[in-house]
Amino acid sequence: MKQESLLIELGTEELPPKALKKLSESFSHELLSGLIEAELISDVEAALAKPYATPRRLALWVPSTLAGQPDQQVERRGPAVQAAFDKDGNATPAALGFAKSCGVDIDQLDRLKTNKGEWLCFIIKQNGQTIAELIPTIIDQAIKRLPIPKRMRWGNGSAEFVRPVKWLIVMHGATTLPTEVLNVPSGNITRGHRFHSQGELIIEHADNYESSLKEDGQIVPCFASRQSMITEQVAKIAIENNATTEDDSALLDEVTGLVEHPTALLGRFDADFLKVPQECLISSMRDHQKYFHLLDDNGALMPYFITVSNIQSSNPERVINGNERVLRARLSDAQFFWQTDLKQTLESRRANLKNVLFHQKLGSVFDKSVRIEKLSGLIAERIGADSTICSRGAALAKADLVSDMVGEFDELQGVMGHYYADLDGEPALVGECIEQHYWPKFAGDRLPQSKEAQAVALADKLDSLVGIYAAGEVPTGDKDPYALRRASLSILRTIIEQELPLDLSELITLSAQVYGDEQDLEIDAEVQNQILEFVRGRLMAYYQQQNIDTNTIYAVMACKPNKPLDFEQRIKAVDQFAAAAEATDLASANKRISNILKKNTFEGSRTVDESLLIEPEEKILYQSINTIAADCNALFDAGDYTQGLQKLASLRTPVDDFFEHVMVMSDDPAQQQNRLALLSSMQQLFLRVADISLLQA
Repeated sequence: MKQESLLIELGTEELPPKALKKLSESFSHELLSGLIEAELISDVEAALAKPYATPRRLALWVPSTLAGQPDQQVERRGPAVQAAFDKDGNATPAALGFAKSCGVDIDQLDRLKTNKGEWLCFIIKQNGQTIAELIPTIIDQAIKRLPIPKRMRWGNGSAEFVRPVKWLIVMHGATTLPTEVLNVPSGNITRGHRFHSQGELIIEHADNYESSLKEDGQIVPCFASRQSMITEQVAKIAIENNATTEDDSALLDEVTGLVEHPTALLGRFDADFLKVPQECLISSMRDHQKYFHLLDDNGALMPYFITVSNIQSSNPERVINGNERVLRARLSDAQFFWQTDLKQTLESRRANLKNVLFHQKLGSVFDKSVRIEKLSGLIAERIGADSTICSRGAALAKADLVSDMVGEFDELQGVMGHYYADLDGEPALVGECIEQHYWPKFAGDRLPQSKEAQAVALADKLDSLVGIYAAGEVPTGDKDPYALRRASLSILRTIIEQELPLDLSELITLSAQVYGDEQDLEIDAEVQNQILEFVRGRLMAYYQQQNIDTNTIYAVMACKPNKPLDFEQRIKAVDQFAAAAEATDLASANKRISNILKKNTFEGSRTVDESLLIEPEEKILYQSINTIAADCNALFDAGDYTQGLQKLASLRTPVDDFFEHVMVMSDDPAQQQNRLALLSSMQQLFLRVADISLLQA
């Protein structure tokens, strides 16, 4: 069957730059999945496909695609031959009914021989569909599955997409496949750069798409290529000015999503603005203007910026001047906010938090600050932090939310509070608590450094988690409006990675008690337990990101450790144990023991009676367990699960011998109970660490 390259391009009005990369990746993935499912391409062709994405298009080129599906033979099996004919060879009603359902006479049926006998069957030749027949559904399904939180309509039609669709190309080689997507008919005409091209471009062949856009359209259609150009241009300008830039993948992705023909230009601003904290200036440049800022060798901001233009101007100075003029207004605003904020202390601002709602059922942000002030002091006592510093840091932690600067640049919350606290003469650690209690802000972000900052950060996130959960705002599916999953992961990361000896159950109880004291909100034990299980559930995602085997995580989770740091120590030990030669046999033995104990209940004591041990193998197992039990328990009490499991690994041979030669369910009830007690004693040793039986997939 003929194979040709395939081109699909969806032309639109300007797409959201922050979402462009993800949209392109999803669009390509869904299209390729549909083509593979339709048997038009293989995994090999899919791997060679090339996605394209610019502000005005999402496209995919596949190097080799079949013109249609291969024909198939579909086999329908009927009754067994023995049941299809009577002793005289006449067709039975079952056979006649099967032939009728196939639309043929009985003599047109075939016979199928298998190991289990001979059957009547009917083989139908099913013609494959052409690519022209299949492609509309494939594209429609891909569009429906794109991660678009809010779709829009345009014109008088009912079509919905992230932005209005203006043109569509669907080409198989040089052939335009006639179809319609989102009420737009397909063709072979695309659009070049708004200013550097003649506009419409005819694509003669799918293979000419990229070269036509580059040469005639003055567009770099490949997202990755365009991003490399921007990176190289920005780096070159930085080097020429003895400066460096910060790695900012989000900004780079966004700028790449804004331009089709990137040209980086250097601009300047008045050095007098450098008296304002550099985070404010950087935020103005990065978040509002999408500029790259420059730093000197000491990491200090320089009075320069790099803008990436979507045109190659014959008069670049004019473009630069325009950007400098816009930035000057932005920086003047930041300077004004800074100077205005300095007229008040953080302490004086705190009362204004009473007018800022945290949650309808949980009060104002001021109420929240009172709760975390109290809770952070309780946490401080448990981790050896200065409770006075914690309480002060917590009391002022949210005060910068009502400052002019944070009102304009909300991403600077905490950062500005740190500056204002230092200028107010607060202890240095108080400023650190204010800034770092928001850490980590995203996956992989840094954690609060001092114990005081850790206590305030934990108190803040616990207060949100416990209060909002208790208020009935429980995350469901992919909906988590208050980011409770992220708060839980932040709590776990802080405790584990900063090695804090904290108990989750106790922390949740402390937070619930504070709500009871300060908010008159009763959070009962059942809700507290639900919150505990919710937080524990985040451990699965946390360790999967570290490539820990799922069975290992489940094995430790089965024991429900309340201390995250203890959970971490168990995970590492079990992960190491799972790689040992003895692990498979001991996991299998533990699974067998678990099944036996579930089916049989103890009627007497769980203590092993040595006098009832008859068989040599059960005596040896009993002695082996007794020999290592005290050492294992001491190691487990000390949190040394790795050494403890290594000692338990020595039970492999006596356990194997026991199951090979000893009948657990003896006819003698006393002996039976004694053997169950023996197996239980071994199981309890392993359960000091994890349910090893779950290591067996």
